[in-house]
Amino acid sequence: MSLADETDKSDKPSYFNLPPLDVSIAFPQATPASSFPPSVSDYYQFDDLLTPEEQAIRMKVRECMEKEVAPVMTEYWEKAEFPFQLIPKLGALRIAGGTIKGYGCPGLSLTVSAIATAEIARVDASFSTFILVHSSLAMLTIALCGSEEQKQKYLPSLAQLKTIACWALTEPEYGSDASSLKTIATKVEGGWILEGQKRWIGNSTFADVLVIFARNASTNQINGFIVKKDSPGLTATKIPNKIALRIVQNGDILLKKVFVPDEDRLPGINSFQDTSKVLAISRVIVAWQPIGISMGVYDMCLRYLKERKQFGAPLAAFQINQQKLTRMLGNVQAMTLVGWRLCKLYENGKMTPGHASLGKSWITLKARETVALGRELLGGNGILADFLVAKAFCDLEPIYTFEGTYDINSLVTGREITGFASFKSAPVKDRSRL
Repeated sequence: MSLADETDKSDKPSYFNLPPLDVSIAFPQATPASSFPPSVSDYYQFDDLLTPEEQAIRMKVRECMEKEVAPVMTEYWEKAEFPFQLIPKLGALRIAGGTIKGYGCPGLSLTVSAIATAEIARVDASFSTFILVHSSLAMLTIALCGSEEQKQKYLPSLAQLKTIACWALTEPEYGSDASSLKTIATKVEGGWILEGQKRWIGNSTFADVLVIFARNASTNQINGFIVKKDSPGLTATKIPNKIALRIVQNGDILLKKVFVPDEDRLPGINSFQDTSKVLAISRVIVAWQPIGISMGVYDMCLRYLKERKQFGAPLAAFQINQQKLTRMLGNVQAMTLVGWRLCKLYENGKMTPGHASLGKSWITLKARETVALGRELLGGNGILADFLVAKAFCDLEPIYTFEGTYDINSLVTGREITGFASFKSAPVKDRSRL
């Protein structure tokens, strides 16, 4: 031990390195989120719009999340690690694969898939993102754009969560402008060589199957490929220092002359436009994540305000707190009904890209307001992950951004209602006309 270490140690009190108090001892007046509050946000009785089967699936997912995930989520969020031991519990829910019919998939309606997503996000947004990437992006791409052989080969084990998938579109230089991606696929005898880099890819560090998008060197169009883990030249490393969705293992993917056999090229992806049929569904599912997050925050805040006392009364008894709770509750009702209508538009073949984009952008905007109010209501405990709201506050931020930022989604809807595309800035001229 160095002199500096000895000096540093001697300067500290004897209790300096003691472990922290358990939150139930440190703050006994309110129950932490490890014991999750009852669901009380369905003020307008949205459940009445669901079939008995849909209600049963909702309750099954809710019970699993409250029993299995809630007790450990804060610990793993703090460590930024994924609790792999819980994957079989999620697999037993039979929701992976969502709307896909056959191949061992559940063949659920979009409405049920969306509600299941919300119930997962209500307890933990990272888990809902894990399932969304695996199911509503990677599995759905194989189902909609893969060959019959690919569906039979990959989907059954993915549906059981015996294997895990990721979906790699975003690159360091291309986020919102994803269609400009520059990862290259070059045709060689018997297959393709992939060269490039991907970033922010959820599940990528442990995925068995990676759905990779690359530009065909011959046609200049976007193609899709199924890459297996540990393929020579493939690496995926965890992105550190995130402040949100910390349980999700987002990674940087490097592709250095990765060979993909012809049998693993997705035949249904021949241009960037072919990804739209996948994104149309996934964007609806993403819109239900902030609904679920807001439900959980409201549930947590209502219980907390009833338990926590100041000035001789429960915080729930004060007018300003009731006003904030009411705003939060109103937001949850509105978000839920917009999300429900979006599902029904899709199921009836009436949903447009503008519908999906408006739903996702508006719902995330209202969710931001809702979790911010929740953070105010919890005071100092509003910055502790133990009481859910701080974690939810952070976790909502990337959801506001991914699957199209608020601004980009607004422009998608704007293009649809005006007929004018305004995504790109006007050309920059060398000389001003002034």
